[in-house]
Amino acid sequence: MHAAKDLFSYRKHWAARFGTATFLPTSLDEMADLGWDACDIVIVTGDAYVDHPSFGMAIVGRMLEAQGFRVGIIAQPDWQSAEPFQALGRPRLFFGITGGNMDSMVNRYTSDRRLRSDDAYTPGGLGGLRPDRSVIVYSQRVREAFADVAVVIGGIEASLRRIAHFDYWSEKIRRSVLLDARADLLVFGNGERQIVEIAHRLAAGQAIAELTDIRGTALVRRAAMGEWIEIDSTHLDTPGALNPPLDPYAMAPTANAATAPASASGVAMVPLRSVRAAREVRNADRARCVIRLPAWEAVCADPILYAHASRILHLESNPGNARAMVQRHGDTDVWLNPPPIPLTTPELDKVYELSYQRVPHPRYGAAKIPAYEMIRYSISIQRGCFGGCTFCSITEHEGRIIQNRSEDSVIREIEQIRDHVPGFTGVISDLGGPTANMYRIACKSPEIEAACRRPSCVYPGICPNLNTDHAPLLSLYRRARKLPGVKKVLIASGVRYDLAIESPEYVQELATHHVGGYLKIAPEAIGEGPLSKMMKPGVGTYYRFKQLFDKYSLAAGKEQYLIPYFIAAHPGTTDEDMLALALWLKQNGFRADQVQAFLPSPMATATAMYHSGKNPLKRVGPDTENVHIPKGLRARRLHKAFLRYHDANNWPMLRAALKRMGRSDLIGPAAHQLIPAWQPHGTGQSVDGRRRPTEFLTQHTGLPPAAGTGERGPRPTKKNPQRSPQVRPRGPYQRPKF
Repeated sequence: MHAAKDLFSYRKHWAARFGTATFLPTSLDEMADLGWDACDIVIVTGDAYVDHPSFGMAIVGRMLEAQGFRVGIIAQPDWQSAEPFQALGRPRLFFGITGGNMDSMVNRYTSDRRLRSDDAYTPGGLGGLRPDRSVIVYSQRVREAFADVAVVIGGIEASLRRIAHFDYWSEKIRRSVLLDARADLLVFGNGERQIVEIAHRLAAGQAIAELTDIRGTALVRRAAMGEWIEIDSTHLDTPGALNPPLDPYAMAPTANAATAPASASGVAMVPLRSVRAAREVRNADRARCVIRLPAWEAVCADPILYAHASRILHLESNPGNARAMVQRHGDTDVWLNPPPIPLTTPELDKVYELSYQRVPHPRYGAAKIPAYEMIRYSISIQRGCFGGCTFCSITEHEGRIIQNRSEDSVIREIEQIRDHVPGFTGVISDLGGPTANMYRIACKSPEIEAACRRPSCVYPGICPNLNTDHAPLLSLYRRARKLPGVKKVLIASGVRYDLAIESPEYVQELATHHVGGYLKIAPEAIGEGPLSKMMKPGVGTYYRFKQLFDKYSLAAGKEQYLIPYFIAAHPGTTDEDMLALALWLKQNGFRADQVQAFLPSPMATATAMYHSGKNPLKRVGPDTENVHIPKGLRARRLHKAFLRYHDANNWPMLRAALKRMGRSDLIGPAAHQLIPAWQPHGTGQSVDGRRRPTEFLTQHTGLPPAAGTGERGPRPTKKNPQRSPQVRPRGPYQRPKF
């Protein structure tokens, strides 16, 4: 792994003399109270300002403050004009733009593209206080307010859109957000290293255009960047015959950047030495290699090329061996430097122990911010995930190398919560992160870790080089719950159960001390088809974990249940897969209260499957495995209906589907059957809250109007066993039967 400069080794900026602010200022009056005449950096965010290390703007703001910079926050500005973006005046160095902790499109729309009515990151949970594609809108408004100030975009929204990407909400391939936002730099991944280096170099007098070599950043290439060896990505992983007739890699070589002809946009073409294949490059030259991805126009025209580009991006995600990448957009190149080096344990400790107030800014008064209420007593102990689930964006953003805090640092944060956070009752709601049990789990060999290109350390099985020892996590749990004033330490992050079964002692500790009645885990599916496209373990692993969990719960004298989560309409999932899952749920007494439908997020591997119909987990080409994609509103709603088989409103749709699938034998009153043949009064007329006319129900269910309109059907009798009994309502979950 490459060495990186320690985050806290920089000489502090002169403004450190002002000291630490109780809250980072959000108005000119607050700046005046601090004695400031200007901010060095202004952060614009789509979330309410909560000074807590679970909120990205707070981490970045406090991190920059610790470097001696004056940082202001503009939270959830009215984007209808540029005036709200002038609230703190002109920053001396740059504006930092983020959509917030969540992607703004995911935050505002459901997986069925319906507008959400609430926003967990807004006071009172009110929806509508952030725009669609917040990073683009905020950046454009900042340009209107201060045309000559540097703009740096970051956060998960920018990170997942750093190259040409499939946009689910418009069903098209969009350009890199760097171009649409007209920003100077894009920071991807965890941004502490990048943002600190950017701030110090700008403060030292460098221009933003000169910051071309910072890992974890993307930029528009405007000048020569040294002697680079260009590798065509299609020679690394051949995608087969290309559909577009144009050559997406054409570039006129020139002697140097000073004499290079400028494009229509004023961008000089950069001289690169091109090679046809990776084997032509010596190992000593790898640091000077750049991989040219298919151009934006090419991936728009050919879904196979899009899947190929996605595969290359994920293969080049290990900070230990990743190379720079470049992608043409029209006459402009977007350059991606290698990913940032993960933070060391001492660095991460200091980041999480900065001077956070751990409460929302006083400007919000008594208004509750739902996201804060959920995490106010929780603690992050790690970052990153090596699971590699194809539908998840954690790996693309945080990386697959686990970054850990020290045990002492976590204990100090628990004591800080106990002694200073209002309302603490003695219960720590979570010790976790992206997963609950990857703390201090890593490759046994740093050399192998730095060279590895596997997308997952646990699929299709746990890598033999992975150290699965849970002892450090057990030590942390035991020490945390012994602290005076701490009554209970719960684990709310999802448990990676295929790892947990490697340590029965961990499962025992978890079941005995850290579960509050229910423990959530995520099998996501039970069929091999969808599981292989998700890169998730088989259901047999779930059974082994459940056996251990039930055993240790019983030994502890506790009645506790597992709550499994499943995804509807994921690539690779057929109607038959969802039917098998529905029967499994009924057999085991599960009734899903909420259903998660697959949402194709930008840059995810599963999104490449969704768009291309191919499997980019293997070499992509015309002969690559085709993936069944449940597209369209009707198919997606049917898959959700299978997960909520117990909801009478879904029965008409399920009856029609079962008949079409030749499984009418599953309609009836028997225990092995899925749904009854009769329809309770007042049901079956709505799906997802929308009324359905009688003629639609009659046409699509094959039932007479009486059943479709909610009129009570014939009651069962001993003489007429075809009539179905009325099902008594039950709670959201029933004790599983195994």
